[in-house]
Amino acid sequence: MNATESRYVKPQSATSFFNDAVARLARMGVSVYGSRILYVRGRTSGEWRSTPVNPMTLDGVRYLVAPRGNTQWVRNLRAGDGNGELRLGRRVEPFHATEVPDDRKPAVLRVYLKRWKWEVGAFFEAGISAKSADEALLRIAPGYPVFRIDPVR
Repeated sequence: MNATESRYVKPQSATSFFNDAVARLARMGVSVYGSRILYVRGRTSGEWRSTPVNPMTLDGVRYLVAPRGNTQWVRNLRAGDGNGELRLGRRVEPFHATEVPDDRKPAVLRVYLKRWKWEVGAFFEAGISAKSADEALLRIAPGYPVFRIDPVR
């Protein structure tokens, strides 16, 4: 794995505060601009772990993007069977995740940045935005895990 692929941005206190607030609201059933609580099994403990996320839809397909890179939820999802849950209040959406290859990430990253740059822009390189060329998004793609999420029935 190169430095871009192993990219991880540790959350700062402001990020943790914001995540805690969004998670608290989502547990009460209030979504902040589409937010959900992601639940995945811990890769060593097997216990459910949770974090707020911003699922997005592109061409009828739902995705999860990890703007801080190879976070714990990303590692847990990769190490497990790819199954998890998105929750909002009492609503539970089981899903199966498939990691998206780097060459297919630019379109997803563009839509993600267009919708959430105000929230996650600090985790992207200076100059990267929804208007960036495909080449620029392709260059940073290895540092931003993206998962396609399909419902489990």
